[in-house]
Amino acid sequence: MEREKQKSIMRNMKKTIFLFLLVFLFGCNGKKSFKEISLDRYRDKMKAAWIGQMAGVGWGLPTEFDYVDRIIPKEEVPEWTPEMVNQQGNDDLYVEMTFLSSMEQYGTGVSYRLAGIDFANTGYGLWAANRAGRENLRSGIAPPESGHPHYNSHCEDIDYQIEADYSGIIAPGMPNIPIRLGEKFGRMMNYGDGMYAGQFVGGMYSAAYFTDDIHEIIHEGLKCIPEQCNYAACVRDVIGWHREYPDQWEKCWEQIMDKYFRTLEHQPFHRQNSEAWVGIDAKINGAFIVLGLLYGNGDMDSTIVLSMRCGLDSDCNPSNAAGILATTMGFENLPEKFKSGLDNERNFSYTEYNFNDLLEVSESFTCEFVLQEGGKIEKDEKGGEIFHIRSSRPVPSLFEPAYDSGEHDPSNRYDEMEMSRILAYSHRDFVPLLETVASGWNIYHAGKKSELRLVEYEDMEDVLVLSPMSEKRGALLEYTREEEDDGGVDQTGSGSGSGVLSFCVNAEEGKPWNLSLRMNTPGGRILVEETIDHSTGQDWKKYEIPFDFEGGQVPRIRLNIQPGEDSGLNRAYIAGLSVELDNS
Repeated sequence: MEREKQKSIMRNMKKTIFLFLLVFLFGCNGKKSFKEISLDRYRDKMKAAWIGQMAGVGWGLPTEFDYVDRIIPKEEVPEWTPEMVNQQGNDDLYVEMTFLSSMEQYGTGVSYRLAGIDFANTGYGLWAANRAGRENLRSGIAPPESGHPHYNSHCEDIDYQIEADYSGIIAPGMPNIPIRLGEKFGRMMNYGDGMYAGQFVGGMYSAAYFTDDIHEIIHEGLKCIPEQCNYAACVRDVIGWHREYPDQWEKCWEQIMDKYFRTLEHQPFHRQNSEAWVGIDAKINGAFIVLGLLYGNGDMDSTIVLSMRCGLDSDCNPSNAAGILATTMGFENLPEKFKSGLDNERNFSYTEYNFNDLLEVSESFTCEFVLQEGGKIEKDEKGGEIFHIRSSRPVPSLFEPAYDSGEHDPSNRYDEMEMSRILAYSHRDFVPLLETVASGWNIYHAGKKSELRLVEYEDMEDVLVLSPMSEKRGALLEYTREEEDDGGVDQTGSGSGSGVLSFCVNAEEGKPWNLSLRMNTPGGRILVEETIDHSTGQDWKKYEIPFDFEGGQVPRIRLNIQPGEDSGLNRAYIAGLSVELDNS
């Protein structure tokens, strides 16, 4: 009996010890499953993230795309001035704020269709994948088809990579947020490596709140994208070349250029897409972000300058790199030179946000995402708030390479009600008109009061009728081209000459509109600002503006039809639009 009693005691002791171990282990795991950051520390890092992004793009801006397949010489790096941080008018910043605005208006669960309508209604200038995606949206092609390679030949360009900083800044330690936001906003204009690029950047920002180990940050970013994609392979290559040449960044740069720029062997999408230019490919520019982070060794100046000196999109790449590094450092630890000139009150173009507003809206989204992801916001013993952020394993998007994109959905179109919320026509709607009366011109942001046909007006035939897109956003007529000589573009710099811009304008009686004309020439900027009014018996107003050009590059001509303060969306009448060139 005594022996059985002892056995029972031993069994109970073992059971107690086992249960204790279970509780202990689960308790430890429970602690390990959350990351903690105080609200004050989060604010310090989040503020630094935005400033780093602004400083990087501001410092690199004077060099953008001026250096192709060559390193920027050290002596040609612009000198930093504190005012450079104020990039409120830079598209590298205000475009991503469109996405913040959509979430602020409709909630973080905003549908990609609504987000697409918001993006379609933006009035800022865009290029490459962004422009093609927005034109698709304005044509009624709903996302994600708007970014699909069948409709968007620029879908692997750099665009969403430039704009993805927000997605990690508002998601500290929550890598699945930038992945999901990439699926929502990134697919409006990008696909495959173009979208993965933004998810990678967002993932690095997310990780940078909790470590300053650059290698760890890069590897955490890689976890957010399919490991078999070419973008991930490119990043792994840069890591390997850095390991091989730890003190020779120029050799790493040469390896990047040889493999990913100078041949198309490792650019399968570009091999099959003659419209694309590899210089704005996401992979090559993403490689320069990673190079700057690795060789910058935690120093803001070095990180920015090295990413910049790689060339190509030499403002966007240091912007991403500097924003990520600044997140690890926090605002208090940023060098004073990057903070002293900051204007907190100036609004970012095309937004309702100034810098302080941006911090506020970013924090509100972070609080929401912490709770959505199963975390908690609690007070510490001193009354300060603490984010308890639930750890999560990144779940990357499906591997869908642009070079083998599979099927698209031709039925994914905005319906009539949705189209009524899009305020601008696609520029493609005007192509048939422009081919006959204004060769070399494109129309952007034309409002729905415009005419999709040529009309006769005030004794003039073949008249274009355009209205502003909204009370804040005018319609744009843009002329861009390179002068050709002997069957090809002059690359010698000797293709200089002159030209004459001609056009006539008119307005409806009592409905004035504002004409804004800008053209940069070797002799200086040509600028016209006039109100076009019409009174009974007034003739058409005719402009003949001479200009010069050099190096075969005809100046970009931008003719804006702007709404007046009290004139609403009055229609502009334009005829005889032509550019005559003489390079004899």
